Amino acid sequence: MSYEAKGDGSVMERTRIGLMVPSSNTMMEADFTRELPAGWTLHTARMYLEDTTAAGENRMLDEFTLPAARDLGTARPHVVVFGCTSAGALRGSDYDRELCERISELTAAPTVSTIQAVRTAIERAAARRVGVVTPYVDELNDRIRASIEADGVEVVRIAGLGMTENYEIARVPPERIVSFAAETLDGLDIDLVFASCTNLGAMEAIPELAERLRRPVVTSNQAVLDAAVERATAVAAGDAAA
Repeated sequence: MSYEAKGDGSVMERTRIGLMVPSSNTMMEADFTRELPAGWTLHTARMYLEDTTAAGENRMLDEFTLPAARDLGTARPHVVVFGCTSAGALRGSDYDRELCERISELTAAPTVSTIQAVRTAIERAAARRVGVVTPYVDELNDRIRASIEADGVEVVRIAGLGMTENYEIARVPPERIVSFAAETLDGLDIDLVFASCTNLGAMEAIPELAERLRRPVVTSNQAVLDAAVERATAVAAGDAAA
């Protein structure tokens, strides 16, 4: 959506996507910037996080998430993305929904949850049995499994790389993501592959993952990017009709 002159001589706004991202995440902004529609802009608030553990993410949720939302609201985004899959799953679906409602109150914009976007993508693919790969340790994998299975989907296998330093997750090369998925999921009776984590470079690996495993692939960043674009487009359509 490019700048265009309005009839009164002023300029129409670009569509602004607000992104709340863990502070040590270096992947999500790059993926969004590369794939957002032409002319849309990305505006980021960082939530302090170094360790991808339950303790680290609980601290992020309790101390840093709502202040980041308050700050991001001053950029007046049209849609906000809560950009952490595992933190969205950590305390269950009700907490994730309530958190997004609170973020929306602080930013005056609809908020899109990463874990909910993933669950919606799985539902739209009509997948009933999924295989999941993550960079996480087991305590976070257990919460991801519970979130997905709350929709009646069976997680046939979930395997993690056991990483706890979030900065390092973004340094895992796409070919390692593909080989790890093949090692852990190939040959299983599954309908879909989900590669979890907004700091994992799985979005770039989607074509090779799909070819190697012969299954549709959902990634955290692709799912929530699609959800954010869909929501922002609906917001723009509503504003135009008003």
